[in-house]
Amino acid sequence: MLNPRKLLYPFSLLYGGIMLLRNEMYDRGIFRSKGFEIPVIAVGNLGVGGTGKSPMVEYLILLLKEEQQLATLSRGYKRSSRGFHLLNGKESASQVGDEPLQFKNKFPEILVAVDEKRSHGIEELLKDPSPPEVVLLDDAFQHRSVKAGFYILLTPYNNLYSEDLVLPAGNLREPKIVAKMADIIVVTKCQDSLSKAEHEQNRKKLHLNNNQQLFFTTIS
Repeated sequence: MLNPRKLLYPFSLLYGGIMLLRNEMYDRGIFRSKGFEIPVIAVGNLGVGGTGKSPMVEYLILLLKEEQQLATLSRGYKRSSRGFHLLNGKESASQVGDEPLQFKNKFPEILVAVDEKRSHGIEELLKDPSPPEVVLLDDAFQHRSVKAGFYILLTPYNNLYSEDLVLPAGNLREPKIVAKMADIIVVTKCQDSLSKAEHEQNRKKLHLNNNQQLFFTTIS
């Protein structure tokens, strides 16, 4: 049976073309991307919906927090506040967003901030009396206004971005070619154990560049 969303494919071509043009403007320097002297790690995905970004950010916090002064920066999805806000853990989820509040409650020793303008948010974090040595950008693969030093792209096992279409016919916010920016691609929500053949099958589906590393994860 034909998926009704496929009828929207011409609109996907238009939207995808606009997004490709936007990325080309950043690549050529027509639109400005700001870099920072400290390491900035961007975690994100190409599609709408959950791919396990929050668990991945928490995993990175666990890996790095003993060695580095860390900060996480999110936009604070659906929050009632605006602009930059450094969390103290006493806010409500409606004020700052549920994921940032979860980060702060789980890891009170790190800096957790929200700002819809990621570049401004990093600038404000660096003004802190104990400024971060590493910033983790949550859900920031599309935010080209910040030039991260390292990009981690997530894609769910049951809906790889390489087999999806751009909105509105599919679920991708960006054309799949944008995945070339990623340094690491993580297939999330996998079964508890995948065979070597399944690993290789998914590697072929994702069409990785030679410089990209691939990992498979499951949540326990």
